[in-house]
Amino acid sequence: MSKKTRHEEHEEHADESWLLPYSDLMTLLVALFLAMYAMSATDAKKFEEMAQAFKSVFTGGGGVLEYKSDAPTNTQLDQGKEEKMNNVMSDNTGKNELNKLKQKEQEDLEKLKKQFDQYIKNNGLTDLLSTKLNQSQLMITISDNALFASGQAFVKDDSRQLAKSISNMLQEFPDYEVLVQGHTDNVPISNSSYPSNWDLSVARSLQFMKILLLNPNLNPVKFSPIGYGEYHPIATNATPEGRAKNRRVEVSILRKYQDATQTTNVPTSGN
Repeated sequence: MSKKTRHEEHEEHADESWLLPYSDLMTLLVALFLAMYAMSATDAKKFEEMAQAFKSVFTGGGGVLEYKSDAPTNTQLDQGKEEKMNNVMSDNTGKNELNKLKQKEQEDLEKLKKQFDQYIKNNGLTDLLSTKLNQSQLMITISDNALFASGQAFVKDDSRQLAKSISNMLQEFPDYEVLVQGHTDNVPISNSSYPSNWDLSVARSLQFMKILLLNPNLNPVKFSPIGYGEYHPIATNATPEGRAKNRRVEVSILRKYQDATQTTNVPTSGN
């Protein structure tokens, strides 16, 4: 009996100490799965904060929960702000340079207009010539009576001085494109030289341009002749006065820096 008691007192039991860390591990795994499940319901910033907290608890460094957020870092944000600032500064520099070029162009054309207006006044040509400056061009309008005989395109001998004077003023501003445009009224013309008003308008613009280009200081590349015939009237063709206004040559000095929002109110000279 006593032997049996002693045997029970010394009976060895299985070691169950492993249950404690196993229980802790299961608890942590449950927390891990809950955190991963919650990932779908939280934003990137909160998840990153949570991941950093778990990393500190588990390993003190990188681990299963290491997560790279797509959200920009402070350095990236600073670089983006700097890039935007540089772009803004570049745009402002470009706009400032463009504004300076526009201002210089405006000053050039105003100066040229004053020269033409003074020439018109000094030579008593206010009934035959006029100027107009707007947002696209400086235009000199010349009545056909000042240049041509009726129905002809050859510039009259006493009108060549006018063309020479215009060319001398144009040579001060050689970088501008120049259009020489011929216009007629709507009275039909048909002769051996010009079968239509269109032919006559083209021939007149070409002949006047050729006289302008006798000045060697002008670049022919910058000049173009155009004939519009009767199709761009500035007055009615129902009266002799209107038809006289429509028969004209226009010399247009084109702006290089046009601005659709710009308006230039410069009074014209003459009619």
